[in-house]
Amino acid sequence: MNARAVFFDLDGTLVDSLEDLTDAVNHVREAFSLPLLAVDEVRPKIGKGGRNLMQQVLPDGTDADINHALGLFLEFNRQHIADKSHLYPGIRETLLELASQNIKMAVISNKNEDLSRKILQALGVHDLFEDISGGDTYPERKPSPLPLLNVVQKLGVVQDNCVMVGDSINDIQAAHQANIASIGCSWGYGSREELSGATVFSNSPHELRTAISATLR
Repeated sequence: MNARAVFFDLDGTLVDSLEDLTDAVNHVREAFSLPLLAVDEVRPKIGKGGRNLMQQVLPDGTDADINHALGLFLEFNRQHIADKSHLYPGIRETLLELASQNIKMAVISNKNEDLSRKILQALGVHDLFEDISGGDTYPERKPSPLPLLNVVQKLGVVQDNCVMVGDSINDIQAAHQANIASIGCSWGYGSREELSGATVFSNSPHELRTAISATLR
């Protein structure tokens, strides 16, 4: 049997990082003398990388403003990477079970790679993954299929034996374009509507193992 692999998105899929991301966003807003944003206002802005997030939270910002804001955001997030962030309940158990079944695992995030690694280390699951890539690892990020196809090659697997697990349209579109099955996660930051193209839908992390098994069978 060919090796099987599961690719995971990070924020909103493995990790509930919304409060820490909101704090980092508000650190930037405060620096620009703008009103602070609530968690629910930040939630729909997440998923396309730090620069895109800064463009949304500073809609009238110049290129120089965005560059400065991105530096502030990344440094604050780096210093407070897991103050409030935590794995979703059931995720650790899922990862350990997949590892016990010799299923290869990778993280493919639009968060910068160094921050992705840092939060996974802080939460004690970094070493469960054979590969970790971020939005700055490759020339393109999700929804481009390029990161997924690169990881397929690095892990020595084939698309038919892979599944992408994520909470946003970026994950679903990237998987579709890479000819990889996908699992849409309802507990994350994306809406049910944007996950409608997923191969399988999972309502909770506790259901994820069953969804992965069904998809990879």
